[in-house]
Amino acid sequence: MSSKTHVLVTVNTAPERAKRLIGRVVSDLSPKYTIVHVANCERISDVLPVLRSLIPSPTILFTASMWTPEESKLILDTARYSVAGIQTLALPQGLQVQKGPDAVVEFIKEVLPGVLDKAEVEKQKL
Repeated sequence: MSSKTHVLVTVNTAPERAKRLIGRVVSDLSPKYTIVHVANCERISDVLPVLRSLIPSPTILFTASMWTPEESKLILDTARYSVAGIQTLALPQGLQVQKGPDAVVEFIKEVLPGVLDKAEVEKQKL
């Protein structure tokens, strides 16, 4: 198990769904990672103020699949600009609608460990 606690912010227009799906991911990855989901932003305009208000700063942010690639890029760029060393993950657009919540959970579980490991390395550099 990682000794590092990862502080997660999501950007999702459906906060209850985000909480439910992240809860599944956190539970499934808990033997190796400690992840605390501290906030969800429902609008792009909320990202910067939320990230700047959190103490400790988030170590990871990801966007849900309802965002277009351009919107996801704007969100991820905002996160990288405002929080040194933050790691990011963008879910592929349409994943939830096309394949359902189980596919979202599986995608996150497959990709997130690499992102979390990178976050630990980046935080050690700071």
